[in-house]
Amino acid sequence: MRSLFFSLLILTLSGCLFAADALKAPADHDIRVAFVIGPDATMIDFSGPWEVFQDVMLTRDGKAISTHQQAMEDTTRSPFSLSVVSEKKEPLRVSAGMTIVPNYTFADAPQPDVIVIPAQRSSQAAVEWVKKSAPGAAVVMSVCTGAGLLAQTGLLDGLQATTHHWFVDYLAERYPKVHFVKDRRYVENTKVSTAAGLTSGIDMALRVVERYFGRPVAIATANYMEYHSKLWE
Repeated sequence: MRSLFFSLLILTLSGCLFAADALKAPADHDIRVAFVIGPDATMIDFSGPWEVFQDVMLTRDGKAISTHQQAMEDTTRSPFSLSVVSEKKEPLRVSAGMTIVPNYTFADAPQPDVIVIPAQRSSQAAVEWVKKSAPGAAVVMSVCTGAGLLAQTGLLDGLQATTHHWFVDYLAERYPKVHFVKDRRYVENTKVSTAAGLTSGIDMALRVVERYFGRPVAIATANYMEYHSKLWE
């Protein structure tokens, strides 16, 4: 009991709360990551995790790749398949006026293994799609006030969660069944996890990589990105 207390204390002081086991990659397809994007989605909330997942590189036997020479070998593989899912496939305006075109709609998107929800103007259609897709996913994660959309699904009820520090009190009042906490880069539960604001989505995504492929692969990915923060560990 004492060792458990000190372990939890260390995790709390690190700025993260996590209590989730390792994940197993699907045997018959790449790990499908669906980014749920709505109008005015905050760029770094989804582009940060997108960069993390796209930069994961493995050897044939699933080991970390840490040099350019290794990466150029024919046996190098990228285990994540990324897509944008939205209500329509029409061009979508996100933060600062950038326009993106979704890959899928909520009607035709394949079942994802990982769902990423950034801050955005959410719709009921997005809430319903996340609620429907979550049981078949290994991870459902929000970034920033994407936690509000996630809270609307009921998946956070009874769990700890976090969001951008400006909005912790607001979301706590709006969703009293969720235990919102401050001063955390991310809070991880077995399936449903939440990251705080903006760059913390990178930390949460690196943690997902670690759960799938181990710490050496996550560290190699962070090093490739020149991301030297240790707050995700």
